[in-house]
Amino acid sequence: MIVSTQSVRFDSIQLESGVVITPVDVAYQTYGELNANRSNAILALHAFTGDAHAAGISEESGKPGWWDNMVGPHKAFDTNKYFVICANVLGGCRGTTGPSSIDPQTGKPFAMSFPMITIGDMVRLQHKLVTHLGISRLLAVAGGSMGGMQVLEWAVRYPDMVAAAFPIATTGRHSAQQIAFNEVGRQAIMADPDWNGGNYYGQNPPRRGLSVARMVGHITYMSDDSMREKFGRRFKSREGIAFAFDDEFEVESYLRYRGSQFVDRFDANSYLYITKAMDVFDLSQGFPTLGAALEQAKARFLVISFTSDWLYPSYQSLEIVSALRSRGKDVAYCELSSNYGHDAFLVEVGEQTELIRGFLGRVQKEAA
Repeated sequence: MIVSTQSVRFDSIQLESGVVITPVDVAYQTYGELNANRSNAILALHAFTGDAHAAGISEESGKPGWWDNMVGPHKAFDTNKYFVICANVLGGCRGTTGPSSIDPQTGKPFAMSFPMITIGDMVRLQHKLVTHLGISRLLAVAGGSMGGMQVLEWAVRYPDMVAAAFPIATTGRHSAQQIAFNEVGRQAIMADPDWNGGNYYGQNPPRRGLSVARMVGHITYMSDDSMREKFGRRFKSREGIAFAFDDEFEVESYLRYRGSQFVDRFDANSYLYITKAMDVFDLSQGFPTLGAALEQAKARFLVISFTSDWLYPSYQSLEIVSALRSRGKDVAYCELSSNYGHDAFLVEVGEQTELIRGFLGRVQKEAA
């Protein structure tokens, strides 16, 4: 399935801060067909470094989507039955308005003059897109990691528009440790002389800082077991240790490779803005408790976590489940066994597929 990215421009969006961005572009892709009564739409929400290309083979890059093993014919989100939408988030760098976009007031990239954004702002822009597509109610919203935060926000902010919610490997708010990892990444970028206060467009971008930020982040996505299995203490060269500061170990070589790949597809300023949006996200903000926030939701929930995920550990998913149950909400929870760490939501397809396929089928029958 060859897919292409589409784009729509809205006149403006007002952010939670009160700032208005005029105009605002949204890059998105769709998979499958919207049925006659527009009742089979599912919104797939990407994680931090993802984009609108969730499934199929990109017409632009020739690469599969980030959730291609879950979205498509006969997969968990079966595009023979469902119409799946995925949009690049506000603040991103893959077609949706962000710091690298041109500020119409100056004719130059926004850079650090781009306003601070929130997960709520991202969801508000997605709501504009869904409404633009003529959809008044989503059969489901689904996503892992930062995508799961957006799922929760959707369920609370637009309760009448969401029939089912799938928050996967996520949290209602970041812990101090999660904020700390993001701050290390931000400081790595801003310490790079090429960052230049964010004004590097048309010049050398802060490749070294962004690469280090990605390396730190990638460590948190894996688990001790998965790293041991994939790399152990194996040396890159047969000669073994050379007592130098080169990438002697396979794990060092791998991290450097991932870092260098990342800088070619992601904007450093987007990294700063999106990680800060994740850090300030708190679903219970404005409510006395998390349960009070989730009381607004009307969706049926399937919450999934993974045993080896130490970035978004299962206790955070259980906090969401407990809060939902305290308010009598319809929620199912499953902790899946995996050695892949946080990356498991992108890799462990089998059990996720069975859980989601069955859950979606029941929701669709009840909605019919």
